[in-house]
Amino acid sequence: MKKICVYGKGGIGKSTTVANVAAALAEEGLRVAVVGCDPKADSTRCLMGRRIPSVLDQLRTGSAAPVSFTGYRDILCVESGGPEPGTGCAGRGIVAALREIQDRGLLEDRDVVLYDVLGDVVCGGFSMPLREAIADDVYLVTTSDFMAVYAANNICRGVKKYAESGGVRLSGVVYNGRSGRDDPSVALRFARLVGTELAGEIPMSPLIGRAELERRTVLDAYPDSPVSQSFRALASHMYARSARCIPTPLSDEEVESLCRG
Repeated sequence: MKKICVYGKGGIGKSTTVANVAAALAEEGLRVAVVGCDPKADSTRCLMGRRIPSVLDQLRTGSAAPVSFTGYRDILCVESGGPEPGTGCAGRGIVAALREIQDRGLLEDRDVVLYDVLGDVVCGGFSMPLREAIADDVYLVTTSDFMAVYAANNICRGVKKYAESGGVRLSGVVYNGRSGRDDPSVALRFARLVGTELAGEIPMSPLIGRAELERRTVLDAYPDSPVSQSFRALASHMYARSARCIPTPLSDEEVESLCRG
């Protein structure tokens, strides 16, 4: 089983990336699962066509109802969920949910599992896939904006910390062109400086937003579009896993200098 974590700043396009990469891998006949590790529990919305009950929802209610669901192209979809707003720690919720998923053996028949994780490694819950060796490969989604690169660099610090005692590695950076400043060279230079490679580029496209409003992946709604081909190329790169490293994080000053150009 190939276990891949996709991290990045909130709102950077992780869930879109994960859902469309999952769709591309499933197109190739692979048995794919997506585990949403975001309190919003919306990582699988475009694969299911709806929101699904989360693991934490079921744990809170004591329900015996299923927590895994089959979506687009038989992709297994699971949402960890989170606490009610203002009532608890989202990171601790993810810890509890991921342990429940493991205990139930929900992912054992999959070829690839993609984890969509909010990129706040300051909180121990969001670093659990790194700390507990749930993931093997980490990909960082970023735009060319300073705060996105800053968050990606912080995640590199988390990867480095847990790589020293386990097998998790950084496997690449994914550039998302959704920013007002479309400059993939920033992501390319960042990737090289921390010791990895640019795994793929997702162009800004109105088709992404249209597909999301339809609760569908771009590959489902617009299969022959250039942006769908970009997701397929990224999925192929991720599955091949050509580069793995313990990253060398930049200093905050170096990140600022990089983003200034």
